[in-house]
Amino acid sequence: MDWEKASTNYTAFLRLEKSLSANSIEAYQDDLKKLRDYLQLQSLTISPEQVEYSHLKEFVVWLNDLGISPRSQARIISGLKSFFRYMMIEEIITKDPTELLEGPRLGRKLPDVLSLPEIDQLLAAIDLSKPEGHRNKAIIETLYSCGLRVSELIDLRMTNLFFDEEFIKVLGKGSKERLVPISPKAIREIQFYFTQYRHHLTPKKGSENIVFLNRRGGKITRVMIFTIVKQLAVKAGLKKKISPHTFRHSFATHLVDGGADLRAVQELLGHANISTTQVYTHLTTEHVRRAYEKSHPRARE
Repeated sequence: MDWEKASTNYTAFLRLEKSLSANSIEAYQDDLKKLRDYLQLQSLTISPEQVEYSHLKEFVVWLNDLGISPRSQARIISGLKSFFRYMMIEEIITKDPTELLEGPRLGRKLPDVLSLPEIDQLLAAIDLSKPEGHRNKAIIETLYSCGLRVSELIDLRMTNLFFDEEFIKVLGKGSKERLVPISPKAIREIQFYFTQYRHHLTPKKGSENIVFLNRRGGKITRVMIFTIVKQLAVKAGLKKKISPHTFRHSFATHLVDGGADLRAVQELLGHANISTTQVYTHLTTEHVRRAYEKSHPRARE
């Protein structure tokens, strides 16, 4: 089978069998075109069935020499794996040449972290004269105090608040429940929000047990939480890229910086794997490295 016919049939497969959008199909075809261009440049007149692992391995080296970023390389390799899997499904080939093909290692992007003064700066930017001001302050304090995901915050229930014991019960990923300590400051802000705002609302049906409500009495949305945080960051004049998840990162980083056991941090965050939590040890190491480069005279040579 020649490349043109293989490409046409592959497009039909992606559209009819995979139900992909035109943009996605175009991206997959572009990955295939890059391989064809490489083979042409190398004067390799081979059909799709004749492509071997060695050809693909050299193709990846070529991509790297072109200055293609590791993330883009990984995406192209993923596209080629999809094409050769299709060839296997259609029984055009009997061995997948991409089976042993590995993409470049992608370094995990370290998230932005707020210092305690920056968090206080954000809180100070909240307009408490507005009815929702105390709600927003309670939201920020809870995100930082408990290290919650946004989904966990918006689903927080009144019946899962155990303020006498200074714990809350959280429903995390995979419907897994966990107990998380809550700070006295966050408790005070939530209680103040109850008296100043929530108790004056009539909750919508189904939202009676939800902690954080919008002005119409419904459960506050993820988008609204993002909007609140973004607007506060602008008002506070913070230049960092901030989202609700930033408070979760800050929570974990401050714990690790303070000497908390990594297993305990894993439990608090609700991570299934310790490897996910270990990013915060890298984050603190990166912080130390930056401090060294900024401050040590030998680092500036």
